[in-house]
Order: sequence, then C-alpha cells, then structure tokens
Amino acid sequence: MRNETRGTLELTLAMVLSGTLGVFVVESGASPFEVVFFRCLFGAVALGAYSLVRGFFTGHGFTAKKLGLAALGGVFIVFNWVFLFEAYEATSISLATVVYHTQPFFLVLLGALFMRERISAGRLGWLALAFAGLVLVSGVRPGDTGSLAGLGLALAAAVLYALATFVTKRITGVRPHLIALVQVLVGMPLLLPFADFGGVGGSGWGWLVGLGFIHTGLMYVLMYAAYAKLPTAKIAVLAFTYPAVAMGVDWAVYGHHIGLVQALGVPLIVLASLKVTLVRAAAPAPRTAARAPEASSPAATRAA
Repeated sequence: MRNETRGTLELTLAMVLSGTLGVFVVESGASPFEVVFFRCLFGAVALGAYSLVRGFFTGHGFTAKKLGLAALGGVFIVFNWVFLFEAYEATSISLATVVYHTQPFFLVLLGALFMRERISAGRLGWLALAFAGLVLVSGVRPGDTGSLAGLGLALAAAVLYALATFVTKRITGVRPHLIALVQVLVGMPLLLPFADFGGVGGSGWGWLVGLGFIHTGLMYVLMYAAYAKLPTAKIAVLAFTYPAVAMGVDWAVYGHHIGLVQALGVPLIVLASLKVTLVRAAAPAPRTAARAPEASSPAATRAA
C-alpha cells in the first residue's frame, strides 16, 4: 500500500472516530467537567503507554520553555473540550460541531494580532462568507436563549482551540504524542476539583474509557501517523469528514437534524474554512522562526 494511500485511510478513520465523539460524551451521563477529567485520565494512560512502547521518552526534546508552552496549550485544549461538550447539551452535536469549525478564522485573527500577519482582502472576504454561514447555521430566533448559549459555547471552544494551535505551533523538535500527553496530564489537576468519582455509574464508565482510549489515544496516534504521509491540502480536505460524520451520527442516534436555512450555511463555513486553511498552508514560514512539522499541532485537522 502506498504511503499516501495509507495516510488517507488513517486520517479518514481518525476523523470518523472524531465524528462519533459527541455520542460518547452524551451517553456517559457525566457533566462536561467530569467527562473531560476522565478523558484526560484515560487518554494519558493510552498516550503514555504508546509513547513508552515506542521509546518516545528517550531524547524527548523538551526544554523548560517547550514544556511550558505545551502546558499552556493544555490549559486551552482542556477548557476547549469543556465548552464544546457544554455546547452539545445546550444545542445539538450537529450545530455545535459546525460552529466549532470556525477555528481557522480565529487562528488568522490571532496571527494578525500577535504576529502582525497581514490579513489580505481575500481572507477578509472568506471571513465574511463564514460569518454569513454562521448566521444561517445558528438558526437563532429572538428569545431562543438555548440556541444562543450553544452558539456562544461552541464559539468559545473554537477560540480556545485556535489559541492551543497558536501556542503549540511554537514548539519544535518534540513528538506530537508527547505534547498531547503533557496537555492531558495538565488537564487532570485542573479539573480534579470538578470531578465526582461517584457521579458516573454503570455503562457510563465504558463510554468514558472509550473517550480516553479511542478518541484520545487511538485517534491521535492515527492522526499523527497520517500527517507524515499526506500533503497539507489533503489533510485540510479530509478534516471535513469529522463534521459530516458528526451530523450523520447526531441524526441517526438522536434524530437531530438542521433545517433547510441552517443547511444553506454549512457549505459556506466549510468552503471558507477550507480556503483559509489552504492559504495558510501555502504561505511561506516566517524567516525568524523554525518551522515545526505539521504533526506538531494537535489541531492540525481540527479534531475535537
């Protein structure tokens, strides 16, 4: 099997798994804070065991600065998950996932704010198109506070994920598995005060273990393996398997579907996000900064 073909299969499977994440969250019956705590706990076991077996701890490449950046990215990642899972409850998996995919636009704004990257007229146009899509997808009506809350939570999650990506891309020379491991380890003490070990019962534990071992361990391993085999353009395109699967699963399991007007906004967000992602990927790296491998970012495919 050709390297690129294998990478395509690996990333597609990772995005399909990501699309089922919402069901695991909802079916666990735990609060978003508890879900994220146990995802971090079981995810740390999975990533730690994989890294140990593969010998990644030898010559890990961490310095105090890189470790600090990874920990800061972990704070953003962990609370990004909390807000996203809160959004599932406030609205629906479908709506939250689509709105969540506005992350690339916040990354562009962060680049302009902190790195003084110029926002071209073309990018502004795509941002405007995405905003129009967001308005359509939200389907918010006056007095519909539930949808407004869900929309706000998903946007907050997107901002936090963009911040995590922005910080993590400053880390070079460290395997992404180890960066992800640091991030979930940071999440455990952060969320421990909110975790109720007696609040999860019966089958809920199975769903939480699945979130850690499948959606954090296996999914990240598949993604990082695929990154090394695929061009950035293909990674960006395959990333949209995630929201497509999430919407399909939400409809199949819970009967949730977006309306006609909302459906008109989905391709606008997808197209604008894809164009912004590809433009960023094609842009030359700043001469003053070392370019990190694509796999160094846990957000390279915008997986939850």
